[in-house]
Amino acid sequence: MNEMIWYDIFLEKLNKKFPKKNQLVEELMKLLCIEREAVYRRLRKDVTFLAHEINTLAVSWDISLDGLLGLHTGLVSFQMQPLHYLDPSSKEMNNLKKRVKSLEHIKTSIDSEYMEVCNKLPRPFASGFMNLYRLKIFYWAFLYNIDEKPLKFADIIIPEKICREFEKYNMLIKNITNSSFIIDKQSFEFIVNNIRYYRSVLFITDEEKELIKKELYLFLDYMENIAYNGYYPETHKKVNIYVSQLHLNTNYSYYYTDKLKSCRIHAFGKFDINSYDRDMVEKFRKWMNQKKRAAIQISEVNERSRIEYFASQRKIVDGL
Repeated sequence: MNEMIWYDIFLEKLNKKFPKKNQLVEELMKLLCIEREAVYRRLRKDVTFLAHEINTLAVSWDISLDGLLGLHTGLVSFQMQPLHYLDPSSKEMNNLKKRVKSLEHIKTSIDSEYMEVCNKLPRPFASGFMNLYRLKIFYWAFLYNIDEKPLKFADIIIPEKICREFEKYNMLIKNITNSSFIIDKQSFEFIVNNIRYYRSVLFITDEEKELIKKELYLFLDYMENIAYNGYYPETHKKVNIYVSQLHLNTNYSYYYTDKLKSCRIHAFGKFDINSYDRDMVEKFRKWMNQKKRAAIQISEVNERSRIEYFASQRKIVDGL
């Protein structure tokens, strides 16, 4: 590809990220640590961005260099940005803020999709239930935090700066035009069994178990309200809920909007492995929607199945 053609495409992608030039300049100055005039020289094409600058921008702003240069290797790139949920570094916080900020356009997007296939509590549903959120972080810390000895549930104190970003995330994601969730029919059994185990080894106290149990009931009330109405009570955006009749051994999701197309595999408790490759995202959409073949829809339609499902889940929680 002609050098100036690919560079023009690269500049076009930068401008799409930040249509307001002043904002683009400010972001480039902060990210590349260069002066304002140096940014303007690059944007005017008096000089070109250096190789390491292009790499930094590609990684930070999810720009595919393969696609930019017309390379078709047949390989799909996935990336993982680990986050220490109890003591995040400044770099980890910056990455988290960028990911949340990338969802802001959803508020004005008229045709957006989100789908999640999971054997645990769906993220958007669990927002607002602090002890359930702490429980997820506790699982992650117990199994994957290699910095220190295993922490007890009482030791899980989530930094305020993390909470603020996830509050923003949960508000934004509920503005998706059409969301679908396929949930493993044994998901609540998994949660209850985990809590029993951690209680047996004294990492969760009886008092903490009762707090978690209370929030599980509240969570089921909230989820049943969504299933009955077919939308989020906060935004009235469409929600479809399915219960898989087959075990789901992997958690994955995708976003599909006018500005963001990505697919994710949820790994190691709380980490996401992401790809922005358009072909892979399209395949994820097809693969994930095929999961509906072995699932029962409990939102809006099929009232009997919905009533039976929530009654059975409350009975499972009763057993804690």
